[in-house]
Amino acid sequence: MRKQLLLGVEAIARGAIDAGISGVYAYPGTPSTEITEYIQEAPETADRGLHSQWSANEKTAMEAAAGMSYAGKRALVCMKHVGMNVAADCFMNIAVTGVNGGMVIVAADDPGMHSSQNEQDSRVYGKFALLPVVEPADQQEAYDMTRHAFDLSERWELPVLLRVTTRLAHSRAGVTTRPPVAENAPRYPTDRRQFVLLPVNARARYRSLLQKQPALEVDAAGSPCNRYIEGADPALGIIACGIAYNYLMEAFNGHSPHPVVKVGQYPMPRDLVERLAARCRKLLVLEEGYPVIEELLRGYLGKEPVSGRLDGTLPRDGELNPDHVAKALGLPTRQGMPIPDIVMPRPPALCVGCSHRDVYKALNEVMTEFPGGRVFSDIGCYTLGALPPFLSIDSTVDMGASITMAKGAADAGLSPAVCVIGDSTFAHSGMTGLLDCVTENAPVTIIISDNESVSMTGGQDSAATGRLEAICRGIGVSPEHLKVLMPVPKNHDELCRVIRDEIAFPGVSVIIPRRPCIQKAARDKKKSKK
Repeated sequence: MRKQLLLGVEAIARGAIDAGISGVYAYPGTPSTEITEYIQEAPETADRGLHSQWSANEKTAMEAAAGMSYAGKRALVCMKHVGMNVAADCFMNIAVTGVNGGMVIVAADDPGMHSSQNEQDSRVYGKFALLPVVEPADQQEAYDMTRHAFDLSERWELPVLLRVTTRLAHSRAGVTTRPPVAENAPRYPTDRRQFVLLPVNARARYRSLLQKQPALEVDAAGSPCNRYIEGADPALGIIACGIAYNYLMEAFNGHSPHPVVKVGQYPMPRDLVERLAARCRKLLVLEEGYPVIEELLRGYLGKEPVSGRLDGTLPRDGELNPDHVAKALGLPTRQGMPIPDIVMPRPPALCVGCSHRDVYKALNEVMTEFPGGRVFSDIGCYTLGALPPFLSIDSTVDMGASITMAKGAADAGLSPAVCVIGDSTFAHSGMTGLLDCVTENAPVTIIISDNESVSMTGGQDSAATGRLEAICRGIGVSPEHLKVLMPVPKNHDELCRVIRDEIAFPGVSVIIPRRPCIQKAARDKKKSKK
């Protein structure tokens, strides 16, 4: 046993390595990225030959991990909460097939939308799929629960969802590790039809999943992740989920005068909650994200007074924090100094020298000639083109939506319909949209702004690097309307001319302005000198 100072996400990564994983599958997404990066850099990865390369998207990551589990090995899958939407098809169905080797899915939620389009709560996915969910309260639990989740997965032959939120993911604490376990030996499902979801077999598998639910509730009630903590004052009972338990302890200096049910494993530990409800006159639910437990209790306990996010005791949106919890408990809250007027807001901006700047400068100049046109964008650094000084883009919805929204707008008669997408996002989920455009020869101009990395999350390798032209030609883009050039100031007029010419073309055209991300280039240069 030894103690290390780790981020919450690093504690998950260390827990997975020590749990005997044979691979991690992931697509970069804040706040989950560092899990895979930690595993990539860990000495065990090279020593044991662990798989740690990035996947093209979250769906391919989930499916590859399912394949590793099929072969009897333990696999970790990592993504941010919106990545769960991309992977949902496999996620829902792997709940029905079950697993062979242990499979743990990390969903890193982002309440407060620090770097996301929404603040969905991945616990809902766990409930939707009828799967166990674990939710650590601190970095030590992030390590311990990761190891516990793999054991839980193999005990019930089900994937397990591990939910973490931004504040825990990106804060540090001391973590005591334990001796690692060996990787599983290869073994294949004894039932060769287990992973064959033909309707006749899927119905039987789904009934089996339903039959496990009462036992999963009993398991949660007895889990070390959940516990009942007695308190002297039964006027209030508190249910604290995940990191909210930390905030509760901060409010009461480490000891609550009220009885508490600490929830770290789902399904909800009904026996513990019933015990709390019988003991206390009213209940307060502290949970980060959606009012998942609060809604369950309002339906389950009937007229018992339950407060939380739904009745305004806690804010309905945004990140939970210690002051919110203190206020809900009627305790004093701390107020910082007001921000003086002299401090101006500093919104995020594209880096000085970023290739996207040259793309937007040229695009803006050309689009002034087409006042009826619109520019549909995507998820990446180039999303900042929506802000001053560029104000270039009119939409950013989800990964890959730029191409398909431009096509739909063109179908509706909008002209010109232009879209901007990055190289990694194109590989993630833009290729199928391009295929739709090619199939119908839609009058859409697609700009793939290629900086040869997944720059928004730290410069990870892009699956599209060195392949974009081949992919576009393979999908069916005419070589005459597939243009590649370098976006630098001296090429501004040429870039404007190419954009103008391709907008005039009444069909599918792809423009690839290519220049490496300057941040990644600087990091690579620094590494090469070591």
